[in-house]
Amino acid sequence: MKPILYHYVHCPYCIRVRMAAGFLKIPYESKVVRYDDEKTPLQLTNRKMLPIWVNENGNAINESLDIIALIDTNNKLDTKKIVASPEWKSFQERIDQIGNAVHSLAMPYFIYTQEFDEKSRDYFRRKKEEKRGPFEVLVKNRNLFEKDLKRILVEVEKDIGEFYKSNQLSLFDIALASHLWGIYVVPEFQFSEKMHAYLQKVKRACRFDYHADFWK
Repeated sequence: MKPILYHYVHCPYCIRVRMAAGFLKIPYESKVVRYDDEKTPLQLTNRKMLPIWVNENGNAINESLDIIALIDTNNKLDTKKIVASPEWKSFQERIDQIGNAVHSLAMPYFIYTQEFDEKSRDYFRRKKEEKRGPFEVLVKNRNLFEKDLKRILVEVEKDIGEFYKSNQLSLFDIALASHLWGIYVVPEFQFSEKMHAYLQKVKRACRFDYHADFWK
C-alpha cells in the first residue's frame, strides 16, 4: 500500500509536501479533500487541519514540516537541521509576510477553481472572510496587496541565484515556492522574469503539477 496524502490543492502547506515528495521521488496516493469536509480530517487526526500523511502502516500525521522530515529518510532536504537553525526563523517571518499578501490576493480567485463546488465555496468564503474581511473588499484593495508583495519579492530575489542562497534545491526553496505558487491564479499579477524562471525551475526539480488532481 502506498502512503496517502490528504490535501487541499490551493494550500501552500499541502503544496510543500507535494513538492517534497516529488523531489524525493516518493510515490503516494493523492486524495483532495473538500474544504467543507470536516469529518475526514477529524477521523484521521482529530483536527481539521491538512495536509495529512498516512503511511504504509496506517499511521496519520499533520504538519507539513513533520511530514517532510518523516519522508526524507535519506536526509536530502536536511529538514530537522534547517528548521532548528536561526536562519529558518528569520526566513519564516518572510514567508509569513508573503503568505499574508498572497492569500489576500488569491483567495477570491481560489474559490472559482475546480477544487470547489458551490457548497465548499460558500464554506471557504465564510471561514476566510471572518479573518480577512469581505472578498469584495480584498479585490478592491488588490493594488495595496500587490505593492506589498512586490516589495517583499524585490528583497527575496537578492537571495536567489541558482536556488535560494544555494546552488542546490533545499527546503527553503520548497517553502518559498509553495507559498508563491498560489499567486499564479491571480490574472493581473505578474512575477518578474527572474522570479518566474526560479519558480519554474523549482517546479521541474520537484516534479510538481499543480493541476494533476483536476485532470484524472
